[in-house]
This record gives sequence, structure tokens and C-alpha cells, in this order.
Amino acid sequence: MSQSSPQPGRPPESRPADLRKEPRPAAVPETAGGPGTDPAAVPGVGVVRASDAEREAVVERLRVASVEGRLTFEELTERTEAAYAAVTRGELELITRDLPGMGAPGANPAPVQVKRKFSAIMGDCKERIVGRIDERLEAVSVMGDVELDLRGAQVPTGEVTVYATAVMGDIKIIVPDGVTVELSGRAVLGDRRVAVREPRPGARVPVVHVVAHAIMGDVKIVDDEHHAPLRRAIASWWKDRDR
Repeated sequence: MSQSSPQPGRPPESRPADLRKEPRPAAVPETAGGPGTDPAAVPGVGVVRASDAEREAVVERLRVASVEGRLTFEELTERTEAAYAAVTRGELELITRDLPGMGAPGANPAPVQVKRKFSAIMGDCKERIVGRIDERLEAVSVMGDVELDLRGAQVPTGEVTVYATAVMGDIKIIVPDGVTVELSGRAVLGDRRVAVREPRPGARVPVVHVVAHAIMGDVKIVDDEHHAPLRRAIASWWKDRDR
């Protein structure tokens, strides 16, 4: 048999063009970095390492939040410490995710702390400050015991000053973990002690100034870790039990 020859004017047959498309790159999830999204839960988001400038910016934002009355003294200190310890941008975002953006209307701060002098004369005085501290506090113990807890206070300036005088008595001042304590004054047959964890070198953390005079008495400044170590250990175990 002879093969058929192409007809005059008819183009030769050709293979159809390959209609397969090149694979498209995967789309970035719309929720990446969106409000309320945990940066660590989205692949590739929040894993970029944070810079020192970004850490300082978060610390400044926390300070502003404290001035606006959004954070207690303890919360301000804890988050400031966490900001300096953060490695990634995602960790920094978690620290401020429940705070509004800069320039938002301020929250109503706590009422001012009206009572500023706490004394115990042959007795006991235990006080937990929850108001706003705008001026210095004073603690006096004469053959008695005074315990002053500053962890729940609002401190817009990030600094607290306490004048403590113990005459044959004891004064304990409880501060949040991570603050800087600056102690001055004198002791005459008495003792002045600071039992707090040292903050990260170079970090701008809240400061507690204590002017302590101990005359046959004791003045002690402790943080939460040294005030109730057993309770703190139990709370840490309970928090980490499911990890």
C-alpha cells in the first residue's frame, strides 16, 4: 500500500500545545500576623530574631501602658523582664498583644493611694498597696512588725520611694520579681537586707528606692521569689504540668 500524501494547501499536522500550567507558589495564610493570631502558630511568622531596638520599643510601650493605668507594678516588671529576654519578634508580640496601639485613649488609672504612712507600735501592720503611688511611702515599726506589699500597686513613673524606720522592730517590703532595689540609710545594732533576684544587666527595669534606718531592728526588702518560695514552686509546677 502506498502512503497518502498531504493535500495541497493543508498544513502538516502538529502536536497540541502542552496546556499544563507551571505550579503556583503556595499562598501565605490570610491569618498570618492578623489580630489575635499567635505568631508562633503560623509557619514563618514570628520566628525572625528581634533586635535590641525592638526590645527597647516594647519596653517603652509597656511604660506608657503603666502610665495609662493598664498595668500594675508587678505586671510592668514581669513584662519588662520578658521583653529583654525575648529572642524573636513573635515573643515580643505576645508580650503586648492585650495592649492597644500607641496613641489609644488612656484607661482610667487606679485611685491615688491616699494612705502613705504605715506604722506598728508594739503590734502588727500588714498592707497590700493597690492604689496609684504618686508620692513616697513611709513605714515605721516600734517594737512591732510592718509588712508592705507593693506588687499590686500602679506606679506610673516606674519608681517607688519608701522611707523605712525600724526601732526594735521589723519591716518587710515585698517588691515584684526583677526590679532594681536601691538601698540607703544606716543601721545601729540592726540589720538592712535585700533579697531580690538581680535584673538583666543594662535593662531599664522599675526601681524601688528604700531609705532604711534600723535601730536594734531589721528592714528587709524581698521579691516574690524570696517571700514565698514554696508557693512559687507549686505555682510553677502547676503551670508546667501539661507541657
